[in-house]
Amino acid sequence: MKFGQVEDPSKIDFTLPKDHSGTKEILSQNKKGLENISIGCAKWNKTDLKGFYPKGTKDELTYYAKQFNSIELNATFYGMPTPEQVAVWKEKTPENFKFFPKITNTVSHFRRLIDVTEPVTNFASAIMNFDQKLGMAFLQLHDNFKPKDYDRLEKFVKDWPQEVPLAIELRNTEWFSDEEIFNTTCELFEANNITNIIVDTAGRRDMLHMRLTTPNAFIRYVGANAESDYERLDDWMKRLTKWKKEGLQNVYFFVHQNIEKASPLLSAYFIKQMNEEWKTDLHIPQMATDNNGTLF
Repeated sequence: MKFGQVEDPSKIDFTLPKDHSGTKEILSQNKKGLENISIGCAKWNKTDLKGFYPKGTKDELTYYAKQFNSIELNATFYGMPTPEQVAVWKEKTPENFKFFPKITNTVSHFRRLIDVTEPVTNFASAIMNFDQKLGMAFLQLHDNFKPKDYDRLEKFVKDWPQEVPLAIELRNTEWFSDEEIFNTTCELFEANNITNIIVDTAGRRDMLHMRLTTPNAFIRYVGANAESDYERLDDWMKRLTKWKKEGLQNVYFFVHQNIEKASPLLSAYFIKQMNEEWKTDLHIPQMATDNNGTLF
């Protein structure tokens, strides 16, 4: 994942900003407590996650799903999923596994939310075949999709099928730099039960808006392939613990790297920290090793 990549991560201030004033209020509305924790990577293919799969692994998704409880499903961004393909993915994973499919780029990047009723219907109809294994769909808008096109976003949100949970990632800095625009957008999300994605990446600190619009924390964490990656995860653990005390209902945390092979290592570290801090019993992914116990 190259988005937000910088040449020298040591020059970046990775401090998490203070919470937006609206976050605590949103969390306080949840009376159910913490229900789900989903932590995973963005891909399951062997080419990217080198060193994760034991030699001789024949089915990557089946093995991945034994190590993680969820996947940020970027494959659906590049091609419209079919009900048949969704059924195959579903059957390869255990009962508690969750998929978080990204909406196809036809909707977000090519049509830019114009005349998207048909592809949205096709997408939603396909992913509903995940049944109880559907975590949440998410829409990632293009970097140059700006607030001048707010009306398109509003129509999309209001037309979205309510039976499919949805999160949205805004990327253009104008969504965050204008307080009035940002507040209006967050109010739109709140009114329609849309989760506001938070992105933590080195070169785009403006996307750390820390403004939840539902009691769900959907975090897309991009490591910089630096030692600071682990300290940053420690900071996220502290912030999520704070949110948990305030009423957090679901945690969706997906780890990316510019060199993806490190993603399972970071994810395993974060899961271990969560188990220790929250007394949970999440499976800690195992890294592949050779006969000497060395990672490969």
